Amino acid sequence: MTATKAVNFSHSYAPRGACLQLFKCRAPEVLLSGPAGTGKSRACLEKLHAVALANPLMRGLIVRKTASSLTSSALVTFRRDVISEAIPAGIVHWYGGSAEQPPQYRYENGSSISIGGMDKASKILSTEYDVIYVQEATELTLEDWETLNTRCRNGVVSFQQMIADCNPTTANHWLRQRSLTSAIELLTSEHLDNPRLYDKDGELTQYGESYMGRLENLTGVRRQRLLEGKWVSAEGIVYDNWDESVHVVDRFVVPDEWPRYWGIDWGYTNPTVIQAWAEDPDGRLYLYREIYHSQRLTTDHAAAWMRAVAPGGRIVNGVYVGGEWLEPRPRLVVADHDPEAQEAFRRVTGVSVRNADKVVGYGIQKVRERLRIGGDGKPRLFVMRDSVLEVDEVLREAWKPTSTLEEIPSYVWSDRKEDTPEKRDDHGVDALRYVVMAAEKPGGPRFRWVS
Repeated sequence: MTATKAVNFSHSYAPRGACLQLFKCRAPEVLLSGPAGTGKSRACLEKLHAVALANPLMRGLIVRKTASSLTSSALVTFRRDVISEAIPAGIVHWYGGSAEQPPQYRYENGSSISIGGMDKASKILSTEYDVIYVQEATELTLEDWETLNTRCRNGVVSFQQMIADCNPTTANHWLRQRSLTSAIELLTSEHLDNPRLYDKDGELTQYGESYMGRLENLTGVRRQRLLEGKWVSAEGIVYDNWDESVHVVDRFVVPDEWPRYWGIDWGYTNPTVIQAWAEDPDGRLYLYREIYHSQRLTTDHAAAWMRAVAPGGRIVNGVYVGGEWLEPRPRLVVADHDPEAQEAFRRVTGVSVRNADKVVGYGIQKVRERLRIGGDGKPRLFVMRDSVLEVDEVLREAWKPTSTLEEIPSYVWSDRKEDTPEKRDDHGVDALRYVVMAAEKPGGPRFRWVS
């Protein structure tokens, strides 16, 4: 694709395989699915950009489940790889949004591409579009998808289209099932489709050797999905009654009267996990804040945690002082049995820590009970989206989980020891279990402040 509207403005992109098929596809709904690193997002963004350039007054949308998750994903690719020449040439301008309009990229021919998330959908749903691009579509519910589809009717472009990309997930996911009925045209990308990984002769590039090497180290269901591109469920999953469409909820302001619990699993090479949970009046638990990060000292984690809980403070002689608490102090803090780590955390935060109940089998049973749908149609355990304070880029580059939310679907039983989970990528689920066990044992003193 080449445009020459302004002097020195040219942009080249040569899609391959399924990415090329996406450019030619005119189906009302099309999903580009495949393993990690096959160029799916780039292809979708390039098509959206090309349609905007070729069709004056076209309206497009880039959307994800949460608006904040676009900042470090699609928008980086869009600015760096797709419109990097068009912005300095004056072809595309950024508009930061207003009370009436969402943030958007505006084209000199009158086209626009808006940006938004389904967690704050009022602005993006007030407009009609020609092409809507959904990044990581597996995050959306079927209701989200159908709602967006009602807005795909601007009529400027000769075809109206919902395009989406995703890494494969469970075989029974609604997107996969929808593709089997032909409601969505499913295109499957391969690593050979990405010129950063393979040259035109099918040989690995230097970057490709490094990238594919990391993928080759994956195991289990993550290997099947991210390397092999298969829609599969984990075999022997511990929490087989976990359902993201039920147990994952949008963020909301937690009422001050709800009791709080903190759960901690220590690590260094493996991530340290610190979780904040709130308990509603009906005894349901909500994970609403999390540190999930490797290669940092306990004191650094404790300081980062307190900056989130009580901002405005500072470290003085190894102690966090002066911050103003934004929420109630925890009723109980439970952690893995590491006296040195517990003392380091206590010294920085001023919060005492108890040894967690680490009985694995019974703890798993109690978590499973909370995940079960009750008579009121609700489970007793939820995870809020975007709870992690900072994504660990080292873990992400290694295709490891970067949150408890990413751990749960891949937490499986060991095939070597009966009734025992695999000791792999289990740091968040361990902390979760500690909190559930603590919340199941009411009564007695719950916390102590140390001056």
